[in-house]
Amino acid sequence: MMNPIQQLLEKYEFPLYLAPMEEVTDPSFRHLCKDFGADVLISEFISSDALSREVEKSIRKMHFDEDERPFGIQIFGHDEDSLIAAARLAESANPDFIDINWGCPVKKVVSKGAGSAILKDIPKMIRLTKAVVDAVSLPVTVKTRLGWEEAEKPIVEAAEMLQDVGIKALTIHGRTRSQMYSGTADWTLIGEVKNNPRMCIPIIGNGDIDSPEKAVEYKKRFGVDAIMIGRAAIGNPWIFRQIKDYLQGREPSCPDYEERVNVCLKHLQMAKEWKGERTAILEMRKHYANYFKGIPHFKERKIKLMSALSIEECAEILQ
Repeated sequence: MMNPIQQLLEKYEFPLYLAPMEEVTDPSFRHLCKDFGADVLISEFISSDALSREVEKSIRKMHFDEDERPFGIQIFGHDEDSLIAAARLAESANPDFIDINWGCPVKKVVSKGAGSAILKDIPKMIRLTKAVVDAVSLPVTVKTRLGWEEAEKPIVEAAEMLQDVGIKALTIHGRTRSQMYSGTADWTLIGEVKNNPRMCIPIIGNGDIDSPEKAVEYKKRFGVDAIMIGRAAIGNPWIFRQIKDYLQGREPSCPDYEERVNVCLKHLQMAKEWKGERTAILEMRKHYANYFKGIPHFKERKIKLMSALSIEECAEILQ
């Protein structure tokens, strides 16, 4: 039987994933990225502890629309029972796959033994992953890092073991946990995993893809089946369109100021409908720098946007 994730990815020339990012990849931003060419979307990551307790905020994060497919729900945790319960709840929402986050480096996650903390205990990573795979009928995928610290990067061996317990695709961020998001992502080990003759599941590369040129270069150099774009998409949903232009031999199209304003305001309005105006405006502040990157003399407007309290005020500043 063919791997269902491979079947899903074969629909695309070179699949582009939008990385799950807390307080970024909500439905409003996911819809924009889909409009501009993102192929595969994933929810914000969701705590298995909170999901298993049916915390309303976590339940709500599983919501997605049919036009967002293919869509995955990502969970994270450290306890087998809560991970299984969360995976079954996620399955009931009927996504295309369930993704386990074994890569988040932030302190509040790793201090509980979740996210990339699991890289200090590979046997536990494998045991918990198998428990989730066995508990659901949907395909299970994993996102992780090269290792916990520079001195030990077990990703090549860990990838084999994850495949052996039944995951259907693996996303690798080319940093260790100790690097957090600093330095440069090392794709050589991602390429080593992909080119390991034992590996037959799709390998998705992640880390530092911030231009169409780099996306195509890394595709050719490391042979990955797809790439995942995270921080470079914040305030820049056009990156997916630009990569697809470049893949097809076209000059990547850059948005003019009018398009930037229209898309930014559309994002704000959709975010307001999803989470209310105040939260939408506060969370939108992390997007402005990229939405208007390179626009001359924009600093004064950005300062005003950072203190704006309504969408109407934002619109006046921008227009």
